[in-house]
Amino acid sequence: MAGLIAAHHQDADAAREHLERLLWPEGPICPHCGIIGEAFKLNGKTTRKGLWKCSACREPFTVTVGTIFEDSKIPLHKWLLAIHLMCSSKKGISAHQLMRNLELGSYRTAWFMAHRVRWAMGQEPMVSKLAGIVEIDEAYIGGKKKYGPAFNREGERVNPLMGRKHPRTDKAEVVTLLQRGGDVRSYHATERVTGESLRPALDALVEQGTHIMTDSAYKMRFETHGWKHSKVDHSKKEYARHEDGLTITTNTVEGYFSILKRGVNGIYHHVSKQYLDQYLREFDFRYNVRKMNDGDRTVLAVKKTHGKRLMLKEPRTKD
Repeated sequence: MAGLIAAHHQDADAAREHLERLLWPEGPICPHCGIIGEAFKLNGKTTRKGLWKCSACREPFTVTVGTIFEDSKIPLHKWLLAIHLMCSSKKGISAHQLMRNLELGSYRTAWFMAHRVRWAMGQEPMVSKLAGIVEIDEAYIGGKKKYGPAFNREGERVNPLMGRKHPRTDKAEVVTLLQRGGDVRSYHATERVTGESLRPALDALVEQGTHIMTDSAYKMRFETHGWKHSKVDHSKKEYARHEDGLTITTNTVEGYFSILKRGVNGIYHHVSKQYLDQYLREFDFRYNVRKMNDGDRTVLAVKKTHGKRLMLKEPRTKD
């Protein structure tokens, strides 16, 4: 298998050189003063590999400063291989599988690596909003139906409905806005999704005049707020219809949910509400670059590691 893996996935030095080529296409960039191409490499016998010094501010640095790899004891080539595995797995890869593939010492290490990569995959503030036709729907992630006992302590059969919870009680609600033929944006809704609670997301993510398509669960008419709105009525088994040359449906966003649910149920098995937005970053990223091959997708993800760090605990501040 080693012969099939790229050199920068097997050797730390090759990985560092590969990262320098990707993050510094015009020469080394000093993370302290921002000067490009004015640094020189330090090659002393006691100097660690990959150390540069800026000619302008005289500060030393490496290519990992200011990235998710900074201060990590995990070899850099294992980081790059982890990113490749996460980008090439359509439904994701579990931390246990990463631990085995990368030969890491603990599950916690693999879990933290995966969350750092997900943090890097997050969408930057958009230059342009979603436009054209935008399908909106919600899904319920995680949790399991729990039923009460069939018999009480006295051995008497109880009502089979007694003690049951609503199927959505322990689930997290995810809202997804998907531009047909374009990008997707998902977020964990911490309150019940209604037309009014959806307004802030629409204002932030969707261009005015966009044609919004939803199911009949949304009672609010978005036309009064600057968007065109069409619905399909799933309660009447209507899933698509043709109207004025357009297909009114939410099947595209439902297809996204099928990938998300298969990843959560089949790969991760359990996703806590606390970290749900992190997983949504990962699934959104892969969907938005779905037309790229695995290599180009990985390169893009590696480039997004610059300027992002994620720590287990927030740093303490002095009073």
